[in-house]
Amino acid sequence: MIKLHDKYFKPYISAEEIDDAVTKMAQDIADDLGDEVPVFIGILNGSFMLVSDFVKKYPKACEVTFIKLASYEGVKSTEDIQRLIGLTQDLTGRTVVILEDIIDTGNTLHEVHRIFNNEGVKQLLIATLFYKPEAYKKDFKIHYIGKDIPNKFIVGYGLDYDGLGRDLPQVYQLKTTQHMTNLVLFGPPGAGKGTQANFLKEKYNLVHISTGDVFRYNIKNETALGNLAKSYIDKGALVPDQVTIDMLEAEVEKNADAKGFIFDGFPRNVTQAEALDKILENKDSKVNAMVALEVEDEVLVKRLLERGKTSGRKDDSDESIIRNRIKVYYNETAILKDYYSAQDKYFGVDGVGNIEDITERLCNTIDKL
Repeated sequence: MIKLHDKYFKPYISAEEIDDAVTKMAQDIADDLGDEVPVFIGILNGSFMLVSDFVKKYPKACEVTFIKLASYEGVKSTEDIQRLIGLTQDLTGRTVVILEDIIDTGNTLHEVHRIFNNEGVKQLLIATLFYKPEAYKKDFKIHYIGKDIPNKFIVGYGLDYDGLGRDLPQVYQLKTTQHMTNLVLFGPPGAGKGTQANFLKEKYNLVHISTGDVFRYNIKNETALGNLAKSYIDKGALVPDQVTIDMLEAEVEKNADAKGFIFDGFPRNVTQAEALDKILENKDSKVNAMVALEVEDEVLVKRLLERGKTSGRKDDSDESIIRNRIKVYYNETAILKDYYSAQDKYFGVDGVGNIEDITERLCNTIDKL
């Protein structure tokens, strides 16, 4: 992670990936142009690194020059583009290849075409190291693309944030969410996850997302995902992972300003865990820890049978069903212990005792993260 002015940026594209993309662009253009001697024109300031590396890799004769246009203010591309430094050579009948560091909205490209329409060039080709297809608003053809990237602000390898970052040999992406704490609260049926989640969400100002609550809400309100889930449940089939993942992702998006989340009942398997990683990565965040309440089976059975006296739930009243639920947990879900342990994110907490003591143990573990 690096800080430029007031913002943080995370590593995104390595120097090796950039080198590979530049090498391929140079070879592709050389193959297409044959023995013709092109004029490569870099757009300053951003393209100076690209042009320098590109012409070293270009295997044939070429000419190089620059023009300078201004289009960025801070992290937003502006509509107003000014031609600051123009051309000083005659390009009549020549093949011109524009070398751009990045093309997003296409506003700069529009100005480039306006300039060269009056220069009498034989052909105008556009090559860009980075391209944001989601942001592109113009109809001009882009002939060579090094790498497609999402519509997020990047710095490095010639690209800057208010003057800083151009010198970086690799590319960094703006970290839009600066501070989030995300916990996976884990444990077998009867471990007390729901009770503890209510305390933790208040203490740490986190949003509690319970898979059970999310399912009930979607089914009750007959959302598209709720109806889809119900169609499987009514047939006695398991709800597919992707349906569960989509529900949880929608719940995360509802709380875009959250300082973090407690995930209760999700993920339940490695597929869901990997999906959660991607969901949080899109928010420039991650799972900080799996905190698991560890309780012996006989204690769990006793707790659930006691709860069944008032809950009215059949699966809390039948000992054989309870023991099967615990078995399913260990067989299917406990594998996630290995997943998070491999990332040094698994923390087991003794879940036996009174509620206050268990809460204190959980908080002591979380405070050390």
